[in-house]
This record gives sequence, structure tokens and C-alpha cells, in this order.
Amino acid sequence: MNRTEPLVLGIESSCDETGIGIVRGDKLLTNTVSSSMDEHVRFGGVIPEIASRAHLDAFVPTLRQALDEAGVRLDEIDAIAVTSGPGLAGALMVGVCAAKALAVATGKPLYAINHLVAHVGVGVLDGGKLPDNLGALLVSGGHTEILRVASLTGDVQLLGSTIDDAAGEAYDKVARILGLGYPGGPAIDKLARTGNPKAIRFPRGLTQPKYLGTAEEPGPHRYDWSFSGLKTAVARCVEQYEASGEELPVADIAASFQEAVVDVITAKAVLACTENGITNLLLGGGVAANSRLRELTAQRCAAKGITLRVPPISLCTDNGAMVAALGAQVVMSGAEPSGLKFAPDPSMPVTSIHL
Repeated sequence: MNRTEPLVLGIESSCDETGIGIVRGDKLLTNTVSSSMDEHVRFGGVIPEIASRAHLDAFVPTLRQALDEAGVRLDEIDAIAVTSGPGLAGALMVGVCAAKALAVATGKPLYAINHLVAHVGVGVLDGGKLPDNLGALLVSGGHTEILRVASLTGDVQLLGSTIDDAAGEAYDKVARILGLGYPGGPAIDKLARTGNPKAIRFPRGLTQPKYLGTAEEPGPHRYDWSFSGLKTAVARCVEQYEASGEELPVADIAASFQEAVVDVITAKAVLACTENGITNLLLGGGVAANSRLRELTAQRCAAKGITLRVPPISLCTDNGAMVAALGAQVVMSGAEPSGLKFAPDPSMPVTSIHL
């Protein structure tokens, strides 16, 4: 197997995107994604069973398209990488079983990859080698975390995470309350541009002194987030307007909600960076497409001398290229393949980079 510039096929199926990516070392050859999002719209969120069935239908056509776009044959692949967690159990199972079948059929080594760390690994496809003193802020429909990345393939530490809803999940729920449909992120982001972000002061969760503590004596949730209270505050606000018979200022509510989310996310992320020697930050995950999150993260990082890197949107959302990218780095590190006995782990911790 070529461990210098391995040709790696990556498979992603943790949620509602069937992603196949192919990389050669740190060079992207193709990033092919089939999304089942349209099938979930009428439910207002991802339905795991529907997502799993969609992966079954999409896998082979997506694989064929990826191989054609990359101009490679399956027998030329050096290794296969697959998301083994975290994610939806049934969706993960489809991808892992498909990867194992390919590995058996082709005799290629198989590597089980952590979905969250893959969001960081995708950075090598957009700027080459990742810098030292690196942190990662991952914001998506299922995850909100701040990580310290001492070694992409060997040492990743979770500094803080959401204790309830992820940021993207909160966007979807608030969009439903405001009648904006699914997915909520793009709808709220667009509407918020016409609203006043200071119109309503919504709560910033886990920012009280008892949760924050100090740098010398950190509180229990110094770098953590909570968005469930914010969602409830929006619901109560809407109820009050409706009870009084006043017209609902939807744009102002959307803007104020979004400001509350990005304010607390960026404030805590920058705090974690400054207190943990992180001078380079990568912003990833689907919510990285949010214009206000990108803007405020850039402003606050610049103010603290932190260099910010944001991969292209197509590489921020769930995709196979990020799995292939991290897989290639694992192969180049000399790690042994995972074999065929591993199982998908819906709660795979970020410290388990690969199995």
C-alpha cells in the first residue's frame, strides 16, 4: 500500500447525506454527495429510518459517480475509510456495512474514522498541513463542540460541548416555531438580515458565574453551551405576542435569536482558545455556512490574535471527502487498518480518532 500519497476512498453516512470522497494524499479528487434532506422536510427534521433507507438507495449510484469523477478504478484505491461514529445508528450501519463489503470484495484495508475529527481533517484539503496550536469549533445540526487538536491522528481533546440541543437543532426548532420551515438555518439566517438583532434580549445559556467560574477555578460548564432554554424563550416570546394580538415581528425575533446563538458560541470558543494556548482555529460543520457566525467568529478571533480557517461550505457540511482526508492522514501516520470486526458507535467519543 502506498503510504506516501495514498489514494483513499471515504464513505460518510452518519445522518442524511450519503457522501463518497476520494483523495490522493492531501489532494481532493472528488466530493460526491447525495442528500435525502427533501424527504425529511414535511417532518421538520431528520427521520432516522428514512435516512437509512435513502443511504441504501443512494450508495451504489454515488460510488459510481465518485469513481467516474475522480477518473479512478476501484482496484486502484489504496485504502477505504468510513465514518464509524458518532451519528444515527441505522445510518452509520449502512455506511459501515457497505465499506466492509467493499473491503472484502477488493481486499483493500479498511479504516474506521471519527466523524467529528474528520470535520477537522478536511482542513488539509484546503490549505495543506494543519498548523500547530490548533483548535476546532464544530457547529452543526447534531454537534456543537470546541476541540484542541494536538495531533490530528493521535491526540484530540474535547474542551467543551453542548449539554442539550446542538446549535443547528435549535435553529430548526425555532424556525418551526416561527413557521419558516425546514431546514431552519438558512431560513433564519436570511430573514435575520432584515431584522434588529438587539430588539429582544434572549438568554445566553451557561454564562452565569456559577457555570463559568474563573480561569484559576473553572466552573462546571466554562466552555459548554446550552440552547434548550433559548428555544423555550423564543416560544414564550411568540406566545406573548399572539396573546396580546400584536403582529409578530418575525424578522426581529429571528435576528435576536441568531445573535444570542452566535454570541455565546463565539465568546466561549474564543475563551477556550485563549486559555488553552490555541492560536489557530478551524470552523467547521454545516452551521459554518451561517453568515453571522462566520462574521462574528472572524471578528473575535482577530481581536485575540487567533488565525481563523474556514473550509469551503461544500467541505463544512457532512461529506465523504472529509472522511477520505482523515483516512489518508491516518494511513500516512502508519496506523494499522481497523479490520472487519468493529461496530458503528453512535456515541463515539472525539478522543477515538480511528479504531
